[in-house]
Amino acid sequence: MGNKLYVGNLPYSVRDGDLEQAFSAYGQVASAKVMMERDTGRSKGFGFVEMGSDAEAQAAISGMNGRSMGGRNLVVNEARPMEPRPARTGGFGGGRRDGGGYGGGYGGGDGQFRSPYGAGRRRDDRGGY
Repeated sequence: MGNKLYVGNLPYSVRDGDLEQAFSAYGQVASAKVMMERDTGRSKGFGFVEMGSDAEAQAAISGMNGRSMGGRNLVVNEARPMEPRPARTGGFGGGRRDGGGYGGGYGGGDGQFRSPYGAGRRRDDRGGY
């Protein structure tokens, strides 16, 4: 078993220090981190606590899982590695070669690709060879 714990169903008012204080009753707390929304600065309602040893982590799970904090019953278990997420697509241009909205791709509003190395030959230009 690892000594890093997932702590879920946290009240939104809980901060890192509160988490550290609550878990310190079960041993040395190496780190305590409440996950926060990047844009709003508000708690996401979960966090991670790293205990000093596996035995302390097991004691913390036994003592804290299901315990009420701020009117909410905590969920405490061993943290699992983050699962890989699928690649994100979309946004401006939508991942399409023609660029989608907002000006149509790389070169402007006509939807044609414009090379940074010059105009090149157009499709309808049959001259040359």
